[in-house]
Amino acid sequence: MPQTDHLKTDCSKCAALCCVVLAFDKGKDFAFSKNPEEPCRNLSGHSCSIHDRLTQEGFPGCVAYDCLGAGNRVVQEVFAGQSWRKDPRLMPMMMEAFSAMREVHKRIDLLRAAGALPLEPSDEQKRRDFLDDLEQHSWTGPELSEFDVGLALEIDIFFHGIS
Repeated sequence: MPQTDHLKTDCSKCAALCCVVLAFDKGKDFAFSKNPEEPCRNLSGHSCSIHDRLTQEGFPGCVAYDCLGAGNRVVQEVFAGQSWRKDPRLMPMMMEAFSAMREVHKRIDLLRAAGALPLEPSDEQKRRDFLDDLEQHSWTGPELSEFDVGLALEIDIFFHGIS
């Protein structure tokens, strides 16, 4: 059975976390400014009401954005399909988990890309170990809260050492 590619974004399995958590400033990529933790005014339920015409409406930044699957993984894995829409008390925890999962997925992306580098055998093994750990781990909210001060730091030190 093939392993799920956690970096594949599937908005249908998310709760529009990027449309709430992220901020943007009015400019060439966004037609208006939005504060972090504020639902986008184009959000209707968990869907964008102008998704089929984002670029024409002045939102090419939304078209270009990819959470690398962090949103769908948070909703499905960490919150078992629950949504902040049905239970608004979940929003702060979901926002924190989304931000942390984005960091997990950035590290997965970097570790995959580092596979193309001519690494020493011990560094290649360490890269694979980190990658296996991140890709095979089923994350909880508390574990994600600790990611930046734990495993993420170890991975960043690893990258610093091979550069």
